Amino acid sequence: MENHAKPEGFEMDRQQELAVVRRVFARRLMAAAGITHPGIEAAFATVERERYLGPGPWPILRSVGYIPTPDDDPVHLYSDVLIGIIPERGLNNGMPSYHVPLLASADIRAGDHVVHIGAGVGYYTAIMARLVGPAGRVTAIEFETGLATRAAANFSNAGNVQVLQGDGFSMFFDAADVIYVNAGVTHPADIWLDRLNDGGRLILPLTAERIWFPGCDMPISHYGAVFRIERNEDDYFADWISAVGLYPCDGGRDDASEAALDAAFQKGGWRAVTRLYRTGDLPDERCWLRGSQWALAYD
Repeated sequence: MENHAKPEGFEMDRQQELAVVRRVFARRLMAAAGITHPGIEAAFATVERERYLGPGPWPILRSVGYIPTPDDDPVHLYSDVLIGIIPERGLNNGMPSYHVPLLASADIRAGDHVVHIGAGVGYYTAIMARLVGPAGRVTAIEFETGLATRAAANFSNAGNVQVLQGDGFSMFFDAADVIYVNAGVTHPADIWLDRLNDGGRLILPLTAERIWFPGCDMPISHYGAVFRIERNEDDYFADWISAVGLYPCDGGRDDASEAALDAAFQKGGWRAVTRLYRTGDLPDERCWLRGSQWALAYD
């Protein structure tokens, strides 16, 4: 009878191999983004994606829909891919290359309080927790009950992460140094602007015109723009970061705002935005996008 026992030291060798894979993965992400940030690179090099996604095989979103990985080897997760967490609804663990410039723009620092809205199963929450360190903390908010339960289990032994289930567009949270929104909205929530500390940064993805992805039953926002909003006392300064297509935020959309945002994208000019005002009483020529009580403007 053959002896199929693994040789002594096999598991250690495998963990060392995966550690090398993660380091290469992190280095490639940073190089592709053209960003030098040792903290973000170290976080991607050390946080285990498989720990948050659960056992494989895993569904990876391709142009033809979700295709399962050929086996449960975690090496499949260390590519720049979307991985389904509720694939039938188009909910994914996001593409790493999308998050790298956003994380760099958020400028998460040791000791910060970060609020992560749309945390999913917590992989990117864990990246943020690594950046804030033991002196900081992350409040992870997830609307989907099943995903919030999974995220809470993933962080059951983490001292600097709290997972909350609820609507991140309206629920109360402690004042934050960074609010990182990971779902498409048509307008900012008042509580995000209210609870942002002086000097705090809000990562705000505005998305419009939903389309359907193959292999899922929910519409995904087709195009949009992510802005960095920084508070300076009662002023809010804005910078465009990147384009985006994201799953829509429950509670963060309405028809009037969707129509206004769509019109703003049609006219262009979002890269020139420099300010967010908490009033809609501005001349048209100054505004890229305006709501009843807020506006994104050029000066």
